[in-house]
Amino acid sequence: MAELEGLEFGKSDFVLLDEVTMEQFMDNLKLRFEKGRIYTYIGEVVVSVNPYRQMDIYGRDTIDAYRGRELYENPPHLYAVSDAAYKAMKRRAKDTCIVISGESGAGKTEASKYIMQYIAAITNPSQRAEVESVKNVLLKSNCVLEAFGNAKTNRNDNSSRFGHINNYLLEKVRGGGLLRGGSDELLESFHLQNDPSVYAYTKEGAATTTSNNDRSSHKAVMSALDVIGFTQEEINSIYQILATILLLGNVQFESDGESVQIVGLETVNHIAELTATDPESVSKSLLYRTVATGGGEVIEKGHTEQQACFGRDAFAKALYERLFGWIVGRINSVIEVKDYNPVLHGKNTVIGVLDIYGFEIFDNNSFEQFCINYCNEKLQQLFIELILRQEQGEYNREGITWQHIDYFNNQIIVDLVEQPHKGIISILDEACLTVGNVTDTVCLDSMDTKLAQHPHYTSRKLSPTDKTMDFQKHFRIRHYAGDVTYSVEGFLDKNKDLLFQDFKRLMYNSANPVLKEMWPDGQLSITEVTKRPLTAATLFKNSIVALVDKLACKEPYYVRCIKPNEMKSPVAYLGLLENVMVRRAGFAYRQHYARFLQRYKMTCEYTWPNHLMASDREAVEAIVTQHGFQDDVAYGHTKLFVRTPRSLYTLEQERAALIPILVLFLQKVWRGALARMRCRRMRAIYAIMGCYKRYKVKAHFWEVERRFANVRTMADYGKTVEWPTPPNIILALWWARQIVKNIPPSDMLEVRAKVAALTALSGERKDWGFSRPWERDYLANVRDCPQTSSGFIRVSKELRNKDEYSQVLFSGFCRKVNRFNKSTDRSLLVTDKYVYKLEPKKQYKVLKRLPLDTFTGVSVTSGVDQMVALHTSSQDDVLLCLQRGQLCPNQDRVGELVGSLVDHFTRSVQTTTRCFLTGSKLC
Repeated sequence: MAELEGLEFGKSDFVLLDEVTMEQFMDNLKLRFEKGRIYTYIGEVVVSVNPYRQMDIYGRDTIDAYRGRELYENPPHLYAVSDAAYKAMKRRAKDTCIVISGESGAGKTEASKYIMQYIAAITNPSQRAEVESVKNVLLKSNCVLEAFGNAKTNRNDNSSRFGHINNYLLEKVRGGGLLRGGSDELLESFHLQNDPSVYAYTKEGAATTTSNNDRSSHKAVMSALDVIGFTQEEINSIYQILATILLLGNVQFESDGESVQIVGLETVNHIAELTATDPESVSKSLLYRTVATGGGEVIEKGHTEQQACFGRDAFAKALYERLFGWIVGRINSVIEVKDYNPVLHGKNTVIGVLDIYGFEIFDNNSFEQFCINYCNEKLQQLFIELILRQEQGEYNREGITWQHIDYFNNQIIVDLVEQPHKGIISILDEACLTVGNVTDTVCLDSMDTKLAQHPHYTSRKLSPTDKTMDFQKHFRIRHYAGDVTYSVEGFLDKNKDLLFQDFKRLMYNSANPVLKEMWPDGQLSITEVTKRPLTAATLFKNSIVALVDKLACKEPYYVRCIKPNEMKSPVAYLGLLENVMVRRAGFAYRQHYARFLQRYKMTCEYTWPNHLMASDREAVEAIVTQHGFQDDVAYGHTKLFVRTPRSLYTLEQERAALIPILVLFLQKVWRGALARMRCRRMRAIYAIMGCYKRYKVKAHFWEVERRFANVRTMADYGKTVEWPTPPNIILALWWARQIVKNIPPSDMLEVRAKVAALTALSGERKDWGFSRPWERDYLANVRDCPQTSSGFIRVSKELRNKDEYSQVLFSGFCRKVNRFNKSTDRSLLVTDKYVYKLEPKKQYKVLKRLPLDTFTGVSVTSGVDQMVALHTSSQDDVLLCLQRGQLCPNQDRVGELVGSLVDHFTRSVQTTTRCFLTGSKLC
């Protein structure tokens, strides 16, 4: 279960779809693709859509984000599956396998590259160089295997200590790359031309012209062979064999009625030269077949023209197949573990990466499509069985009752193909082994007879009204991914092994050691060869059975690759919808109690921030009960199982609404903690500074005492003794004391207020009235308010008796500005207990009274205006403009008000009043 992304990106797990339908599946896939989310989960299966562009989601930061994390802790990604497989191998010592499937162009090879890149990046440093080397060889081998075979169907095993490749299917011969990409000198040395249309085996693909891409691909292959570790002699042998195959296709035969001859012996001479054999032996192998009779007699039997052509093509195919198998073995020898010691290195565990072609349905489907689709049927069967086994195992471990799940079991289709004596492969083999003229049509009739009652098999003979098939040509299999019509033409020829023993002995006796190594079975004489060779279909079936057996004993992980298009076929071919149905047939979501609690505990008052219950399970039950989901869940031993996605998304929506609130709360707490840390640091700094200053003063007096300790015994009584240089603070304190002692006690209040104003304003306000006497109580001053002072003195005495304040800090006329930008004449009275707003036109009637301790700060400007803003803890701020009286028309009274307030709060209340200057710093 993936870390749930925002709903704008769709569902990150198809299991959470509201309804499991093809339409909802495709809509969700399309939405995520358009939003740049190319990976989506089906439980633990990754569905990958090829973006056909570079994406910045594979860097070192992404690797670090997924390293050591669980699948559901991050959004879907290949790295999540890679890490899960790696942890299963390292922690639980289990063999694991990552199965990558999809059609051509769906991004399977790129996916395998990113998986190997991740495993190499997270490997222990002591093994990283070796893993990096294995990764580089495997990545380079992709280039080689694509050039010589079909890398899309090769299995790549890679572990923390070794890699390995097994060849499970070889398709068509590829030689066009050599002809189009090779230089003229290279081609001439192999008796070749750079025109693929000249050669029978490459003329089908000769329509495209030679391009720079062909040459660059050829250079890439040559470079890859060199990097992997092929010697120059081995590379030459590879191209000699390819040239031999191309020349073999051009060998023509003619018959005079009695015997068959080769048309032109120049090609045969070239083949003999390239294979380091005798030209006569090459001709003899192409024209005759050595047969051992029952009595042990060996005779040579001449071919008919048709038999000679079949033998030539079988020889060419075998050469190519042996070459490919030898290349695979050579790569394995390079990347196999060296000096492995179980005691030293522990159990030899592996991570398998299976990159295999997906289901195929073409307009004309032949033997190759039959084999590939059979392979996919086997893998789909294994896939569903393993998914069900995992589901059932988890239910049993958690004590949840297992319910039967209805799903399409394709074992019936697998049996249709591989069942002994009754399956299609057995019928094909029987036709190939039958003596006489057995044709594809005869084989089709045999299949119609034996499989007529099978529900997944039909043909035109069995369904005469179905005109989509032709008589004596087509048969149809109803696969899990859809119906596929196959053309039986060429089935028997492709299934037969027409490679005669003469060709094997010819190659084994070659002077080329590489070629000799590829044909070890050629050392047997004709009398020693008694076992009939297996057919192509049987060999393929055996390899698929071996593959399935290997996968079944490993812990599997799956990557399903899709090529973006408007068709729904890839989803059907890969069985993705069936996967979703199986995965959510019981419970759509399951999670460990601790992790579920960690994610959703903020949605319940009993579990936030920490619960006091006996176990995490009880806490999870409290969350479920509070949201009313009791009937939609089941409680396992260690996990909670949720049946429908709707319950989960209800929790997600509530969690998403609470997260911003929690973030703000955490920010507030952290900021408070930082402020307290800074405060303690500042206090410590000032304490150290104070101690250091005191120490300097004491040290000075200690030095004075030391120097003048013996002056009484000196002749000049210490006149020649030099005084030590006093610290600056002593001079400053002395000079300050000299100034302060001359100030009359009656003026000390004004001096302290001016010092407070100087400190608070920090020189930001140019003229703040420091050069004039401060009267403070201007409303009671007869010179400043000659007409109203007597009335104010009377009101002031009444307020003093009523409110019991002891001192007037400031009073004066002002203009009050309200929130609507309207101003009125008012009077301001600031005492040591209250701040009063008075109406001067109504005998100084009290309009408002605010306690002085509710004020938190003062804001003034740096100009010459008289605007003042008094801030309160209740946010009921007061904005006013001080007015000058008759005492002096140009007086600045802002500094006087600020100084009086700051001095009072500093000395009496032991708190700090903040003074703000508009456009400047806090003071």
